Amino acid sequence: MAKPVVAIVGRPNVGKSTLFNKLIGQRLSIVDDTPGVTRDRIYGEAEWAGRKFMLIDTGGIEPKTDDIILKSMRSQAQLAIDMANVIIFVTDLRSGVTASDSEVAAMLLKSGKPIVLCVNKCDKIGEPPLEIYEFYNLGLGDPIGVSSVHGHGTGDLLEEVFKFMPEDTDEDEESDTVNVAVIGKPNAGKSSLINYLSGEERSIVSDIAGTTRDAIDTLVENEQGSFNFIDTAGLRRKSKVEDDIEKYSVLRAKMAIERSDVCVIMIDGADGFTEQDSKVAGLALEQGKACIIAVNKWDIVDKDGKTMDSYRKKLMNDFSFMSYAPIIFISAKTGQRVDRLFELIKYVHTQNTMRISTGMLNDILADATARVQPPSDKGKRLKIYYMTQASTKPPTFVCFCNRAELFHFSYQRYLENQIRSTFGLEGTPVRFVIRERGDK
Repeated sequence: MAKPVVAIVGRPNVGKSTLFNKLIGQRLSIVDDTPGVTRDRIYGEAEWAGRKFMLIDTGGIEPKTDDIILKSMRSQAQLAIDMANVIIFVTDLRSGVTASDSEVAAMLLKSGKPIVLCVNKCDKIGEPPLEIYEFYNLGLGDPIGVSSVHGHGTGDLLEEVFKFMPEDTDEDEESDTVNVAVIGKPNAGKSSLINYLSGEERSIVSDIAGTTRDAIDTLVENEQGSFNFIDTAGLRRKSKVEDDIEKYSVLRAKMAIERSDVCVIMIDGADGFTEQDSKVAGLALEQGKACIIAVNKWDIVDKDGKTMDSYRKKLMNDFSFMSYAPIIFISAKTGQRVDRLFELIKYVHTQNTMRISTGMLNDILADATARVQPPSDKGKRLKIYYMTQASTKPPTFVCFCNRAELFHFSYQRYLENQIRSTFGLEGTPVRFVIRERGDK
């Protein structure tokens, strides 16, 4: 059932992320000339000769370092090695065999996993350069020259990788998985929540804001169903987005929202609501995603019997543009109410994918227009002929009327409230498309 796993490892700045992006056919991993850009394990699906497999990009391994982040990157790479069926060890033709390469090679040999030695930056077509023979000194067999930028040699590399792959089991995976993007400002506890849910150090956790730069996928299965959690880089104000890497992270977080079904908006309970929280929520609203507002770090908030109610009322006012989103108070550190989060995710996803029959919608429409007459202007009154649901994710309703300019936003909101009072639609935005009947 599980796809084979291939891990790409090596020291920093040898082109691992460029190779990863080339093999999966999209820019999922951040690529930059700065060593140490990739920090966590990045997953992507790749295909070769009709077989799909999971590819993991890892942060560069620095065998000897006192840097906290670099140490965490090494432990992340070790986790990827432990999970992998085959390891691609990437080296750099231009710098030759370094002491770090030899130490990483020794570390990989201890794992006992099949290792394919990849010599990157062989950009010229034709016979392999003489410098490639130096890499035999690593004791890992025949080196395969590739150019991760141009794609030369990647076919030979994958042919070698597939010699070590387990047999294909022909089992198809069901895609009932709910994709959940965990979004919020930096240091709100997004990575801590992912680690708690998965039961492992899936993302690097540090008090340094901005530790997570890529969007990380974590599959969690329990009695509630299958959930793919996407941990995203914290979204900062534009004035705080300084370097190119940070800009890529903002883009990656937006892409994570785009491919999600449900967004969990993480609020730092100790800091309370900020302007940046509303901007983060706005991104999810724009893309029509089902949303849950999760107030984290509730274990460290000073409380009395009325704290939660007053906090909830304030948040409902702050998120007045997203009044449909349920609010939950959690602690990623202690696990308080985290189980309830799964129920909420499943519930709002169901609401986001709800389909209502045209007959039921028009019964609501008839009742609503009888209670409150549609608006009029200069003797002309709005007539709404009928309403139908065009799509889901989010529920989108098309209203056919005589004059679109008379269909004020306030009346749309009134109809939305009538639909919500009947069908719930909690946690999901609702959209209206106004059409004039007989429009030529």
